[in-house]
Amino acid sequence: MQMDFHYYATYCAAYIAGYSHEESLDIAYSAQFVDHCSRTVLAGVKGPSEAATTQLQLEMMDARTDPVGLQDITRIWASFHFLPRDLYAEKKDCSRRYLQKYRLICGPNSDLVAKTVKLAMDKPLQSVGIAMHVLADTWAHSYFAGTPSLVINNTNYVFYELFPEDDGYTEKQITFRHKTSTPDDLENSIYTNSLYQRSENTIMNLGHGRAGHLPDYSFARYRYVPAWGGYEDIVKDNPSDYMKAFTQMIYAMKYIRGSEASFETGVYDNAAIEPYLDRIKEILEKRQLIACDDWKAFGEELSGQSIPDYSIDTYFTEYTESSKKDKDDTFLGKFFRGAIAHKGMVIEEIYRSKNMLAGYSRKSLKKRFMK
Repeated sequence: MQMDFHYYATYCAAYIAGYSHEESLDIAYSAQFVDHCSRTVLAGVKGPSEAATTQLQLEMMDARTDPVGLQDITRIWASFHFLPRDLYAEKKDCSRRYLQKYRLICGPNSDLVAKTVKLAMDKPLQSVGIAMHVLADTWAHSYFAGTPSLVINNTNYVFYELFPEDDGYTEKQITFRHKTSTPDDLENSIYTNSLYQRSENTIMNLGHGRAGHLPDYSFARYRYVPAWGGYEDIVKDNPSDYMKAFTQMIYAMKYIRGSEASFETGVYDNAAIEPYLDRIKEILEKRQLIACDDWKAFGEELSGQSIPDYSIDTYFTEYTESSKKDKDDTFLGKFFRGAIAHKGMVIEEIYRSKNMLAGYSRKSLKKRFMK
C-alpha cells in the first residue's frame, strides 16, 4: 500500500472508530512512518537500529544475502509488510527449505494478525498505527512473502488486468518494464516491476517486486500464476480487499479503544461505513497512481478538521533534542518501542514454528544463554 491508504485512509478509519482528530493524526503518522523508519533515518536521529521497519533501496543494494543477511531482511519485511498467513501450512512433496519460505506467504485473517492487534492494546497510539499498517498490508500484499525468493515471489507473462464489464470482466495482458523513473501507464496497462534474476535469494525477488506496484493500487484487479501456485490462477480484487482492510481496521481500532469486547479475525465493521459506502467505493475504484487527495478530502469532511500533509521529519527535533532519559517518552521514542515489540513478537512466532528464516528471537537467545 501507499501513503494514500496508510496515512489518509488510516486517519479516516481511526476517526470513524471513535478516535479524536489529534489521536487519528498520531495513528495515521505512525502507520505511514512504518514505510520510512529505515536504519538510515534511525542513524540520522540516533535512534535504535533494531527499530527499523523498512529498508531503503540504497540499503537493499548493500544488503548481504548470506544466511545472516537474509534473516535480517526477513525480520523486517515479514514483520511489517508481509505478515505470514500460516506458519504451519503444509505442502506435499517439497523440501524443508521450500516449505519454510512457503509458510511465510502473506495473507489476511491469520493468527498473527490477531496477535498484532492485541499487542497494541493498552499501548501508545504509535503502536496502534504500526498495527494498522501491518493489518492493511496483509490485504494488499497477499500471495507474496517478505523474504527474497524466486520460487515464491516470481511471476511470468500470464498476468492480466481485469476490467469490469456487464456481469463479468474483460482482460488485457499487462506489460512489465524496468524503468523506475517512468510512471506506470494506467491507460495501457504498462507497469514497472523488478528485473528478473535467476538467483533464488536476490533482493529483486523480495515481496511483490516482480508484480510491481499492482498490489499497492486500490483500483487494480488482475489474475496471474504465482510461482508457488501449481499453475493455478490467482485472481486479486483490490477494491474488495481494500474495503475489507478499511472495515477491519475500524473494527480493530474499536477493540483497542475498548468499545468492542473482543477481536476476531474475519470480522468487518461494515455498519460503520454504511453512510459513506458509495464515497469510499468511488475512491477505491478510481484509476489513479495515488489517491491522497481523495482520501484527504474525505477525512476532512468526516472530522471538519484540516489534515496536514505527511512530513517524515515532523517529530525528529523533539527526539533529537530530548535528554537520554526523556527520549522514550517522545513521539518517536514510543514508536521505536512499539516497533521493537512488534518485530520481536513476529520473530518469536516464526522461530517457534521451527522456521529459521528470521533467525533467533530475543526470547529464544535468552533461553539459550541461560542454560
